[in-house]
Amino acid sequence: MSEIQGRQYIGGARSALGQAVLESHAALDGAPYPVKFFEATHAEVQAAAASAARAYPAYRHLSAAARADFLDAIADEIDALGDDFIAEVQRETALPAARLAGERGRTSGQMRLFAKMLRRGDWYGARIDRALPDRQPLPRPDLRQYQIGLGPVAVFGASNFPLAFSVAGGDTAAALAAGCPVVVKAHPGHLVTSEGVADAIGRAAARCDMPAGVFNLVYGGNAVSAWLVQAAPIRAVGFTGSLQGGRALFDLAAARPDPIPVFAEMSSINPVIVLPQAQQARAADIARDLAASVALGCGQFCTNPGLVLLLRTPHSGAFIEALRTALQSQAPQPMLHGGILANYRSGTQRLRQTAGIATLVSGHDEQRAAPHLFVADKALLLSGAATLQEEVFGPSTVVVELDGEAELLAAIAHLHGQLTATLIGESAELPHYRAVLAALEEKVGRVLFNGFPTGVEVCDAMVHGGPYPATTDARGTSVGTLAIARFLRPVCYQNTPDALLPPALQDANPLGLLRLVDGAPTREPITPAR
Repeated sequence: MSEIQGRQYIGGARSALGQAVLESHAALDGAPYPVKFFEATHAEVQAAAASAARAYPAYRHLSAAARADFLDAIADEIDALGDDFIAEVQRETALPAARLAGERGRTSGQMRLFAKMLRRGDWYGARIDRALPDRQPLPRPDLRQYQIGLGPVAVFGASNFPLAFSVAGGDTAAALAAGCPVVVKAHPGHLVTSEGVADAIGRAAARCDMPAGVFNLVYGGNAVSAWLVQAAPIRAVGFTGSLQGGRALFDLAAARPDPIPVFAEMSSINPVIVLPQAQQARAADIARDLAASVALGCGQFCTNPGLVLLLRTPHSGAFIEALRTALQSQAPQPMLHGGILANYRSGTQRLRQTAGIATLVSGHDEQRAAPHLFVADKALLLSGAATLQEEVFGPSTVVVELDGEAELLAAIAHLHGQLTATLIGESAELPHYRAVLAALEEKVGRVLFNGFPTGVEVCDAMVHGGPYPATTDARGTSVGTLAIARFLRPVCYQNTPDALLPPALQDANPLGLLRLVDGAPTREPITPAR
């Protein structure tokens, strides 16, 4: 890795005006890194936002191909971050080297996926309704619509994915693809990692001769977060993290003189429903795989399955016992930092002390998170109480037994919005639960069958979102190419001379786009209607 400076990235230069300093710590032993990171001042946050605003006109008018080349260059620079970089990220986060190498590939891969989408051109959303001058009782003007970037976007790095949801993560990739410069606030849990990735983006920007200010990064705490969201040039916010943090940013953005959208991915318990025939046919296998999903990455995934719903059968007890055995065999693991471990212990203690909840698996380790399994009285869920709905971020899950489909539907009705829900069943029984599927569609962004929600494929069809509190806006996704839609807005041209139209809307269709012309999709050039 290059020498760490601990200074803000503003308009292609480094800045350290403040006196307050931050430290990064090794996750396993808490040892501080020798380098100090300067917390951004209010003036520096304003300067970063202003830098992004100055870059916006030039950057958004670059061709899609030029922006795609920039994203590909970022991907190349991230791939070039070598074993020494992975070793530092491992020290800072306690995540295994193999996991981090895979996450590095996912981070570069999503940049390349957005580059491919830019070259494909469907993101323009080009629609043309040609003039109908002879229409009665009134003529129709020539109307043409496409999408442009909103403007500078504030991105907040996530704690649990130091690469894929952080400085060069999905929010940054989507915003840059949309033509929006970014101001990233580094997560305080991995400052060294953030600087290494920021350097990679800076090298890519220089290689591609991008406008100064297309990428900016600041360090700091809650005050810096508030200043950034309230900075006048910022047009949207991307966030992945806690419900408390995301809601605070949402409220700040709504209180601005000019409110802006906040796309925050926050809290989810991702229910897994195990149907009767599946319990009977493959209880041990389901329990083993479910326990592995709960413990994967020490449970530090927003798709971690935190609630298991069983339809009560003579086999339910055997399934719960198999899950208890499987989860008890999972060893304690280190968490990303001490704050997450403290919150996990607080969450599991809250469940242990709640009437109506029995603890089947628990443990204690001074520096690691031990798996937990709870069984809760169904009344806690069917009453709509918040107890079981609060996410416990870590390797913990709660089982609730329900009597019949009617109670299952009632339980789903009481669930808050979720990122995912999973149905595990045999092929013969699944068709009988169409009503359950319909109910889940209203609650979640992704429905899985006979799988587990940990692991989110980065592709065109993926939805990583859902109704509140899973996100602040259920119409979007933070993973996959549809994520670009969060940072775009439509613009309509009426009776505009062809030479003044953007290429995506010109008669000749110079970009070769598939466009909706008079209600029909076509790639053909058009002539104005007479």
